[in-house]
Amino acid sequence: MAHDLNTVRSALAASRARLQPQAHVVATGVGYKTTRGARTDVLSIVCSVTEKLPAGSLAPRDRVPAAIDGIPTDVVATGVIRALQSRTARHRPAPGGVSIGHRAITAGTLGCLVRRGGQVFILSNNHVLANSNDARRGDAILQPGPVDGGRFPEDHIADLEDFVPISFAEPPSECGFARGVIALLNAGCRAIASRTRYRVVNIQAAENRVDAAIARPLQPGLVTDEILEIGRISGPGSAGLGTAIRKSGRTTGLTSGEVQQVDVSVNVQYGPGRVALFTDQLLAGPMSQGGDSGSAVLDGANRLIGLLFAGSENTTIINRIEHVVAALGLAP
Repeated sequence: MAHDLNTVRSALAASRARLQPQAHVVATGVGYKTTRGARTDVLSIVCSVTEKLPAGSLAPRDRVPAAIDGIPTDVVATGVIRALQSRTARHRPAPGGVSIGHRAITAGTLGCLVRRGGQVFILSNNHVLANSNDARRGDAILQPGPVDGGRFPEDHIADLEDFVPISFAEPPSECGFARGVIALLNAGCRAIASRTRYRVVNIQAAENRVDAAIARPLQPGLVTDEILEIGRISGPGSAGLGTAIRKSGRTTGLTSGEVQQVDVSVNVQYGPGRVALFTDQLLAGPMSQGGDSGSAVLDGANRLIGLLFAGSENTTIINRIEHVVAALGLAP
C-alpha cells in the first residue's frame, strides 16, 4: 500500500526518538526506498547507519524493523557523519587531502600514509615536501602549508625523510668562455679547409618517473590513514586506459575523472627556466588545480593507483604508484 508524504513524515516523527538512539544509526529521514541498488518510487523511513550489519549480530533493541505502522523502512550505510572542515585549516590528526608543505614553499596536498621499513610516513610530491630538490633531510614540514597560515614551530607536523631528486633540463649555455673556445676551433677548421664544425651543447637531463617524497610524522597520533571524503585505501592498484579515478586535494577537494592516456611523456615546468621531462605517466582530464599536487589518486575500489603532481587547465598528470613505490622503497 502506497503512503503519502505527510503520513510518512508523521510516522517518522512518532518513531524518531526510538530509532535515533539505536547502535550504528546516525540519521533518520524520509526518502524513496532502494531495492537491489535501484531507487523505487516507494516512500519509506530511511535509517542511515555507520555500517550495515547482519541482524543476528545486533541486539533486538538495535534492529531497525522492516516496517513502522505499515510504512517500509530502508537501511543505508553512510559511515560516520562529521562536520566538514576546511582543507586549508590545521588538522590533528591530519588526513590525506589537506594542506601541507615544506616550510619554504606555499602549499600542496598531503597524499596519504605509506610504510617503509615498518615505519609510517606521509607521502606527497618532491616539490611539496622537498622544495624541488632544495631541501635537506630533517627539514620541517608544516600542516597547513605556509600560504595557508602554517607557522614554525606550532604547525610543525613532520620532518622530511627522503625524496627522489628531479632531473631538470639545463637552459642553453651562456658561457662566454665556452663560446670563445668553440669560435677558435671553428676558425682553425676553416683555415685548414676542414668541413668539421664544433658547437656548444648541454648535457641532456635524465628522464624522470616520479615527483615524490616522504616525511616522518613527529608523533604517530598527528596523522590518520583516512583521506577526506574517500576513506581508507584498500591496497595498491594499477590503472589503464579508461580507469575511473578520483582524488582528494587541498584546492579542488574531491574530484573524479578517468585515465585518458597512458605511456605519456611530458615536459613539466617548475618555474622560469626549470623544465623536467617525465615518462610513463598517466593523463586525466581537468580534475586538479594549483595546490592539489601530492594528492593520492585512487580507483573505484579505493586502490591507490597514482600520485598527482602536475596539470593544466584541462589536463592532470599522475605518477604511476608502481614507480613511486619502487623509487622510495615503500611497502607495496
